[in-house]
Amino acid sequence: MNKVVLASLLAVAGALTLASPTVAQQPAAGQVQMSADEYAAYNNAKTQTTPAAQAAAFEAYLKAYPNSAVKNEVLNQILFADSQTGDKTATLNAADRLLAVDPSNLRALTFEVYYRRLDADALTDPAAKLAALDSVAAYAQKGLSAPKPAGMADADFTQLKGATMPTFESAIADDDLAKKDNAGAITALKTEIDGVPVAQTQAVGPVLQDVYTLAQAYYTATPPDYLNCAWYATRAGAFAPAAYKAPIQSLATYCYKKYHGDATGYDAMTTSVQTNLDPPAGFLGGIKPAPKPEDIVSNLIATTPDLAALAVSDKEFVLQYGKQADADKVFDTVKGKASEFPDVTVISATADAIQVAVSDDAVQGKTADFTFTMTKPVTPVPAVGSKITLDGTYASYTQSPLMITMSDSTIVEKKKPAPKPPVRRPAHH
Repeated sequence: MNKVVLASLLAVAGALTLASPTVAQQPAAGQVQMSADEYAAYNNAKTQTTPAAQAAAFEAYLKAYPNSAVKNEVLNQILFADSQTGDKTATLNAADRLLAVDPSNLRALTFEVYYRRLDADALTDPAAKLAALDSVAAYAQKGLSAPKPAGMADADFTQLKGATMPTFESAIADDDLAKKDNAGAITALKTEIDGVPVAQTQAVGPVLQDVYTLAQAYYTATPPDYLNCAWYATRAGAFAPAAYKAPIQSLATYCYKKYHGDATGYDAMTTSVQTNLDPPAGFLGGIKPAPKPEDIVSNLIATTPDLAALAVSDKEFVLQYGKQADADKVFDTVKGKASEFPDVTVISATADAIQVAVSDDAVQGKTADFTFTMTKPVTPVPAVGSKITLDGTYASYTQSPLMITMSDSTIVEKKKPAPKPPVRRPAHH
């Protein structure tokens, strides 16, 4: 899904008039007076048939008549023409010039937010990125509070505000998330998705993308809101293109299980999101939370005859949340034993040690829960984010934060498929 598109803005901009005054060669009541030469230059620009030609002609008009009585309207025309060509530099330049004479112009503010947000999101330096997003959010706030221009019909202004609002709220949420202000981001995203037609939250585009961003904001909040995470991720997954469903659904089921303990009852949520953007009253309240971690550990220890037979994820759970005696009891069942871990995700790596995410929690949080100390230096060093298979011997662990250390470790190379025997065809007689 494209994160941001301008289709709705351009559609509205094309449908609405650009507040152009009536111009004539001779002055008349309510009309702008122009000389014959100025009117000819203006009319020449107005009647160009391609956006590029119209933008160039209006630029020539303003150069010849910099103090034109219709300068504001001409700058609007240049912005619209430049935006249709897809020229980012020209469009931003036109938006800057229009805001210099009309600081609350909604179209100019929208293009500023759209293009400058793309540039900000592409930055890799955290400080520079945050500063750029702050600047984008400032444009967005101006857009949300912009007053109705004189001469614009109430219905046209309402339509334009509705078309531009999602772009502004989404940009503010982006800035809030960069500052780890999840509460602010959630407010902005909820305002966005609740303020557009429901069909827009289901169609492939920026609003559907932000339904998923809302789920992520709930998940990364402190403390996480797992139920709202599950709801909005499930809603986004229900309408996402097939290629994007798997990662969205992964977050949805993870959050549901994290709250409830297992997937029982999740079918009711997948059904309800089909016809509800937000959770119906009382729906989330009817989902019972899972037992507390320490209660789960106690029950697991009491009901498992052979602790060594526990799955790796269950052992991790005991090590992280169990009482020290229970944690030690479980670790003693594996200490000194070798084990292989297929397709684990690399979080960090050096030639001598590789940290990986093994459990679902670690994979979702992109944090390491295992450190493999290598038998000999590794070359080349595995790339962060890659999946590899490792084997090693359980050596030690720390409980908080959980880290299991494996010694005598090696990377297990993938087996090459055995060559197929040649096909022997019977001889023809």
